[in-house]
Parts: sequence; C-alpha cells; structure tokens
Amino acid sequence: MFSIVHFGAWLEYQKLVSIFNPQYNKIGFAHRYGIVLAGWCVLLFFTNYILKLSNLALTDIGFWGGVVFMITLPLIMLVDSKRVFLGNIFYSIVGLIYISLPLALLIELRTHWSEDASSLSYTVPILIIFSLWINDTMAYIVGSIVGRTPLSKISPKKTWEGTIGGVILTIAVICLIAYFTKRISIVDAGIMSGIAAITGTFGDLFESKLKRMAGVKDSGSIMPGHGGFLDRFDSLLFASVFVWLYAGIAL
Repeated sequence: MFSIVHFGAWLEYQKLVSIFNPQYNKIGFAHRYGIVLAGWCVLLFFTNYILKLSNLALTDIGFWGGVVFMITLPLIMLVDSKRVFLGNIFYSIVGLIYISLPLALLIELRTHWSEDASSLSYTVPILIIFSLWINDTMAYIVGSIVGRTPLSKISPKKTWEGTIGGVILTIAVICLIAYFTKRISIVDAGIMSGIAAITGTFGDLFESKLKRMAGVKDSGSIMPGHGGFLDRFDSLLFASVFVWLYAGIAL
C-alpha cells in the first residue's frame, strides 16, 4: 500500500514541478525514475527486518539498492546538469525529503515495536491517521460555523478559528479514545494528536502552494472527486515526520 502511495505521489509531484519549472521536463529517463526508485529503497530499508521476500529481508534489499543509487544517481544528475537547469537536482532531492522519507518513517513506526495485539506498532500509525481525519472534519465544521479570519492566502477557505478548533477537538477525541482503550497514555496520545493536527495543516498548505504554483486545482485524478495521491496524503507526509520524532524520544 505504501509503495502504491509512494509511486503515485512521486508521479504527481514531478508533474507539478514540470508545470511551474518547465526545465524539469528535460531531465533524463534515468534521473526521473532513478530518484523514485531510490526513494522506494528508503521505504524498504525502514521495514526493520520484519518483511521478507523469500529469505531475503526487504531491509537488506533497500540498503544495497540505496548503495547502488547513491553511487550512480549523482553521476547521472551531473550528466543531466550539463544540459539542464541545476535546480532540477534540488527539486529531486526535495521530493525525497517530502515524499519518500515521511512514508519510510511511518513504516518504521509500524515495525518499531514488538508485534502483538496491543503493540504501539499498531497504535501510533493509526493514531496519526485518525488524528488527521478528525482534524480535517472538525476544522471544516468549526470553520463553517464561526470561521472569520483567513489562515493563509495559500488556502483562503481555511480560517484560524477552524484550525484552532480542529486541533483542540482532535486532542480531546484522541484522549478520550486513549482513556477507554488503554493502548497508550493519555498524555502521549494528546501530544501526538496535537502534533499530527498542527503539522498536518502545514502539510496541506505546502501541497496547496505547489498546486498554486502549477496553476492546478488537484494534484491528480486517481480518485474522482477527491483529487490525487498528494491531495489525500499531504497532511500525512508532514505529520509522520514530527510524530516519529516525538515517539523516538518519549515512547
């Protein structure tokens, strides 16, 4: 599932960059798809030896694939840079940080703890996803009722009232769930849900900025009526990184 999201998000990201930076269309085939495969190797590496292909761990495949791409991709990019804008290398690196790394860290959370019914390896990723769903819903409801102050020119429909209300209600709902399920402490649940709600909003704004620069309404059309992969997972890409940082320190 994460591989599908990864490749779909990368194709949309490269399409958006090619619109507002036409020079990106001139990168070679090896650069365009090599960087995507290199990002996928990062995902494989972070499976923490949990998943295997026959007797070969995906972590090892990701590691050695990453070594190959670390050697070959810089050479490919240098060849490309002789005939195209050097900024293309920058946009490809940004794609790795924006798409591949967050998904890899979400996988790392899923495989970090021991595998049992009450394991944090189930709880934390689900907490992130639930927090984002709740925040989107509550921010829309609160913003529709009392929203008056625009949050940003990037996304005029978002309001400060809706954003703050969404964060507060997200923390409240997740804390209630934590209280009744006993899967995680209420304090950790509240902090992580707050982190997810706040950083997820920035993820939404970042993707909106990319679309505005490209002059498009949706990043793609894979899900009719809902846009593309980036439209659906923009909040998750930002939230995963910051919740992973907190989990690594506190859990």
